[in-house]
Amino acid sequence: MFIVGLTGGLATGKSTVLSIFKEHGIAVIDADEVARKVLEPGTKAWLEVKQYFGHGVLFPDGRVNRLKLGEIVFDDIEKRRKLNAITHPRIQSAMIRIAFSFFFTGHTYIVMEVPLLFETGKLLTFMHKIITVVCEDHQQLERLYKRNDFSEIVARKRINSQMPLHEKVAKSHFVIDNSGDLTNTRNQTESIIKVLRKSKFTWYFRAIFMITILSAVFAVTHITSNYLENL
Repeated sequence: MFIVGLTGGLATGKSTVLSIFKEHGIAVIDADEVARKVLEPGTKAWLEVKQYFGHGVLFPDGRVNRLKLGEIVFDDIEKRRKLNAITHPRIQSAMIRIAFSFFFTGHTYIVMEVPLLFETGKLLTFMHKIITVVCEDHQQLERLYKRNDFSEIVARKRINSQMPLHEKVAKSHFVIDNSGDLTNTRNQTESIIKVLRKSKFTWYFRAIFMITILSAVFAVTHITSNYLENL
């Protein structure tokens, strides 16, 4: 199995593309969904966030108010580092565990959505291919401040805090332009799916894996045989 990284900018349409992959029966991992689970009430990450940032970042039912938390850490680098230290290792570990579960259930490849794939660099070594989702600058800005109820100024600051899209595009194997309608985005995504399904990398990887397993079994059998002979 190989992993395809899906990234892009804020509000460029990553979730839309991920849903299209899912519709085609392809296993997907949504980093945002994993992050929500990592911060569910009662988890270790939730306890650490509550202790450090206080009850002010929680909804009345105990869930983390991620927009409120984001506002706090965006302009405070020390608090942002603390939040990243609490959440990032747990999110990455959870994503890798999910990826392994997909491997052992026979999936050819999976698509892993990682918004800050290039910015953090932590998961880059696991990616066989990378897809970046883009759209026109004015669309990205409008989508973000409407979706999150930001002012235009705040939306621009959030967008500018990430790696520019053109730099992500230059580091990617595929680019999906989500500036048009859903049909156009779907057509681009399905074209990439066809390419990925033809990849021979998965068979190479599985062959190496099977050879390794068979070699280990042979070695254990040989050692056991020698041990029994010398009893």
